[in-house]
Amino acid sequence: MKIFKYILLALLLAGALPQEMEAKRIKVPKMFMFGFSASFQDSIIYMTDVQEVEGAWYETKSKFLLGRQHYSYQLKDFLANTRQQPNRVCVVMFALTRKEAEKKFIKLRKEYTVKAKGKYDVRYLTTTDFKFQPVDMSE
Repeated sequence: MKIFKYILLALLLAGALPQEMEAKRIKVPKMFMFGFSASFQDSIIYMTDVQEVEGAWYETKSKFLLGRQHYSYQLKDFLANTRQQPNRVCVVMFALTRKEAEKKFIKLRKEYTVKAKGKYDVRYLTTTDFKFQPVDMSE
């Protein structure tokens, strides 16, 4: 009878524990992002404007942009082909709202302009120079 109670208790506990949530991949109507590029060989820093990208994919559990490597490669290829700046490290920062994205942009810009005290040559790329294209992550 004791074994029956322990088995019953174990089954109840196993059923009562929360099941692992599966991450949802959703296509958001608008994602705000900007690019940042640096090189270990020179002091030139490139930063794009905060851009609105329609149809970007987002993972709800990890709160991360899907296909972010494709977005950073877009910036890397642009700099290699048009500015003759190969071998650059490119990063894409993103947020679901423009306010959050601009806050990240200002913080990063301050890090390389005010706090660096002129060590870096910061160059800005406007949306007329470079614009991120949405990446289809539906598969």
